[in-house]
Amino acid sequence: HVQLVESGGGSVQAGGSLKLACRTSEDVFPCGMAWYRQPPGKERELVASISSDGTTIYAHSVKDRFTVSKDSDKNTLYLQMSSLKIEDAAVYYCAASVRRFSIGNMDRTECTSDVRHWGRGTQVTVS
Repeated sequence: HVQLVESGGGSVQAGGSLKLACRTSEDVFPCGMAWYRQPPGKERELVASISSDGTTIYAHSVKDRFTVSKDSDKNTLYLQMSSLKIEDAAVYYCAASVRRFSIGNMDRTECTSDVRHWGRGTQVTVS
């Protein structure tokens, strides 16, 4: 079972900052990971991603305000959010492009090109 445990959500005033964290296991961490968000009444959208080689991609709406990063010592993905706007309010989800499978009695982990696993989400409120 792939675990993605988000933390760091909360309420903040417009213009403020928050830092989200997503802790996972050592075998998942090297794969591509991303942050998505789902505002009320809207579809889930990509916020920022970081590939297995460290390449980052940002949604245009958050570029220059948000920074995605990884801490390999803690197997944790971060999203530093600054200059928050009302429209940034959403449930933020951590995602991983990885699959686990078994060969005989051995469990294997393989990075994938698409998102296969999601965290439960953390609420970010901006007022």
